[in-house]
Formats: sequence, structure tokens, C-alpha cells
Amino acid sequence: MTTFDAIILAGGRANRMGGVDKPAIAVGGRRMLDTVLEAAADSSRVVVVGPHRDDLNPRILQTQETPIGSGPVSAVAAGLASLSGPDDELVVILAADLPFIDRASVSALVSALAEDAVADASFAVDPAGRMQFLLSVWRRAALTERLDALAGRENQPMKALIPDRHVTLACSGATDCDTPADVERARSVHIPEPMDIAEARSAIREALAPLPIREVRIVDALGAALATPLVAAEALPRFDVSAMDGYAVSGPGPWRLRDEICYAGSSSALSLDDGDAVRIATGAQVPVGSTTVVRDEFVDIATDSVGRMVVLRSGSPVRDDTRRRGEDWQPGHHLAEAGTTISPAVVSAATSAEVTLAAVRGPVRAHVVVTGDEIRRDGPLLDGQTRDSLGPILPNVLSHCGVRTVADTHLRDTADGFDTVLRDCRDADLIVVVGATGGGAADQLRTALLRAGARVIVERVRCRPGGSQVTALMPDGRVVLGLPGNPLAALSTLLVMLPAIVDGLTARTSTAPMTGAVVNAAAAGTAVTRIVPAARQANGTWRADTVVRTAHLAGLIGREALALLPPHPIDEQTVELLFLPE
Repeated sequence: MTTFDAIILAGGRANRMGGVDKPAIAVGGRRMLDTVLEAAADSSRVVVVGPHRDDLNPRILQTQETPIGSGPVSAVAAGLASLSGPDDELVVILAADLPFIDRASVSALVSALAEDAVADASFAVDPAGRMQFLLSVWRRAALTERLDALAGRENQPMKALIPDRHVTLACSGATDCDTPADVERARSVHIPEPMDIAEARSAIREALAPLPIREVRIVDALGAALATPLVAAEALPRFDVSAMDGYAVSGPGPWRLRDEICYAGSSSALSLDDGDAVRIATGAQVPVGSTTVVRDEFVDIATDSVGRMVVLRSGSPVRDDTRRRGEDWQPGHHLAEAGTTISPAVVSAATSAEVTLAAVRGPVRAHVVVTGDEIRRDGPLLDGQTRDSLGPILPNVLSHCGVRTVADTHLRDTADGFDTVLRDCRDADLIVVVGATGGGAADQLRTALLRAGARVIVERVRCRPGGSQVTALMPDGRVVLGLPGNPLAALSTLLVMLPAIVDGLTARTSTAPMTGAVVNAAAAGTAVTRIVPAARQANGTWRADTVVRTAHLAGLIGREALALLPPHPIDEQTVELLFLPE
């Protein structure tokens, strides 16, 4: 097999696409850059020329042309300078905007040049008959000679390098993407298969980078995840306390009852001598010298010539109702590990341990965008309008999933509406968009994500309802979750996918899903995953609704959960349950 190196050009201004990071645009469910890297997988070495990308394999070299943005010839020269080698070695040049290129096409171009002893380079010819200079193979010596022969490399066209002796090869994968229309055409040809729910969740968790760690008051961090372990700052109890109403006593008894009473919260310096007893309340600090706390029901009070005595009742168990210092934990004890969601229980435990601050990621902040000219939240409906029955409850649903709503917007159906939203909604980590995820005339979210340079993680999901959804990652790390406009489909998508987004952004530890046996799963299921309301039965099993209306949420009244029925389920099958917000 002929060996070769590869230079991948992944910079440029992309002027005809508004200056987006074109190699990061997803076609067929993955970045075009990743497609090109896969096509070059047989090369000995690979160098990517362009802005540094932290997510590339460390074995891939990276460099940048000088000056930045000085054109493809300068980029080729920079890449070649990073790959020293013998003159007779072959070098593949690939643009990072080739959504259909594959290893077979690269191999064919390499073979075409290797088998022609006279030619200095081989060039791909696209289906339109155009020679693609940025899908080519060169002999290193010839490429070096052509670069050195130029008076200058800055802003030179690639055709200035074409040698007299070259071969061409028709290549179906040579179609590039220079404009948004090119990308849309490529996507229409290369429509990815929908993911199943497990694949989509996994892809989201793997693609998202955790939010920065910040130190906050733990009482303000509900819904966030611990970035470091929660460590007790103080013992619990901090001192010996009574667990019951009764008597603090010293020695074996009977005990002489003193007049003092120990109340919870008192800071008395009371101490007991052997044979003493003192009345004590639950939670009160045990006096110095006390050996035991005896609860009320185990003693009688007797009187003698000196005063009152505390006497243990015959047959009473021998036990001590004292909670000793550090009985629950000592300073330094790990109350919760990194990745734990900060729940009310975590906040309460931290408070008990005298921990006020915590290093956390999150909570995730969401900006909700409800789309459509036909949607009206307030006031009388006009002809053709629909009441916004979803927007008012979304903050509650998001909170149920551990996400805080910081803003909401109603977006009209305009040509640049999504561009404005994606540019200006910087008050949140997550933008939740209701509607506009399909392919209709007004459904423009996907093309706006393209123009914004977003990486699409989930294109569509193999389920009903909610198949038409999208999850994308903006270049600055914000996440966009596009929901179907149908209320039940939107709610189902939120409950299915939002936990995975929170997992990825907060680096929290994923929890096992809740499950239950659905007695009529066969009747309610279909050939694809179906998400349906379900009611709990008296015996703990669940019954799924077989007829579901999706244009409203009335079918959720009296239901506790949505059941995720896999394809072709059987009765009594145990399935995942998504509990509904209360």
C-alpha cells in the first residue's frame, strides 16, 4: 500500500456563509471536518491547518497559515512545512468542506498518481465536471517546487500551483459546500438515520463540555451538581445531646433529682456528680459528668426525707438516649461525592455540617423561546390564532428537570428571527425553542443553526411523539434544544432529553431510570418507540393509554408518568417511566 501524508485545510473566512466555522457544520449527523478526517484515516500523518481545535486527537498535528486568512496556498505551505519527509513521498490535500468524501476516494486518487510515473499530481473532478484543487494528491518534491516558484503565496489561487504533468479522476465525493444552499443540498442527499433514544442521550452527554466551576452559597445551588466532594466542616452532633425528653444521670442510680432543667439551646455550664440527675429536654446539651440519658417512660419519681429521687422502673431496658458528639459524622466526613445533584437533602445535610459554600457546576439556566405567528398567550384569539398552552408551564417542567428559566421570548415567523435569538440570548446556558424543528416553510431553526456555525448533535429521534427534534451546540458552548410545536411532543422531548443535557453541562452522576411493568404494553405500543401517558394501578403495575391526543395536555390529567414503550412491546414488560411534574 502506498504511504502518504495528509494536509487538511480547515480555516478560511467562509465569506459566502457569513464567516461561520464551516468545517464544524454538521452534514449527515457529524461535522464535515470529522468526515474529512475519517477519509484521511489511512495517511501516515495528518496536519489540520486553521484555528486550533481542542477536541482533535492529540496525534493530529495542527498549524496556522501566516498571516491568518491569507488563502489556501499559504495554508498548503504551512501544512507542508509541518510534514517533513522524502521528496518522493505523496501528500494528500483535502478541504474540510467535503461532506461526501471517503477513504475509498482518497485511496483512488493516491493510486492514480502512484501508477503514473510522469505526473506530479492527481486532481479530483466533481460531478459537475469541475477540477477540485483542494481534493488532490501531490508528489512532495513537485508541490515544494511549485510553492517556491510563486512570487508570493498570500491570497494566491490554488490553480496557480497546477503542474503541467497531472492526472484527473472523477470522484462522486468531490462536491464541496461553499454556501448555505450547498449545505442544505448536501443534507437533503445525506439525511441521517434518526437515532434511537439511548443513542441520542449518549451523544448529548458525550458532546457537551461541563460548565465552569463556581463557588456559591449552597442554599442557592439547588439543581446544580457538586464539582468537588461535600465535606463536613463540623461534627454532628457538635456536642453530646439528649435524644429524648427524660433525665440526664450520673452513675448507676437511683439518682438525686436536682432543681435545674436542661433546655435545648441553653448554654448552661451545669455539671453532675455521681448520683445526680437533672431534667433534660430533647436536643438539650448533656451536662458534664452525665453518664446516661434515661427517657421518661423508663423511670419513676420517688420522694424521701431529703427530696426527690429518680428511680429506674423494674424491667426497663438498659439503654442510653444520648446522641454522642460525632455520632452521625466527624469533621472531614464526605457527605456527598463530586457529581451529586444538589437536592434539598444535600442542602440540609450541608447546613447540618456547617458548610455554607460549595464548588458547583450549574444550575443550568434556560431561555425559553416559543415560536409562531399563530401563537397568542394573552388576550382574545383572532382568526387563525392558537392559544399558547405550553409556554406558561414550561418553567415548571424545566424546574422538574433541574433547570432554571431565566427568560422567555415569543418569536414571530421572520426570516432573521432565529439569527437574532441565537446571537442575543446570552443570558442562559440552554436555549429551549418550541416549534420550527420540521421542514415547513416557517420552520427555520435548522438553517439558522447552520448560519450560526452550530454543531448538530441530535438531528431526529426514532420515537413518537417527538421525532422531529434537534439538539445543537453553539460555538460558544450554549446548547439549543429544539422541541416540536405539538404540546405533548414538546413535553415528551423535554422529559426524555433534558436530563441528558443537564448531565453533560453539570457533569453530574447519571441516575438509573425509574421503571415499571405496563400491563397492556402490547396494545399501546407500535413498531417504533412510543411515549404515552400511564396510570399507576393499585397493585403497583401501570396501564398505558392506547388512544392519545397530542395537540393538548388534557390526557395527562390523572396520570403520573409517561411510559417509554419500546418497539413491539409485550404485556407486563418493564419499561422506563418519566414522572410528570406536579
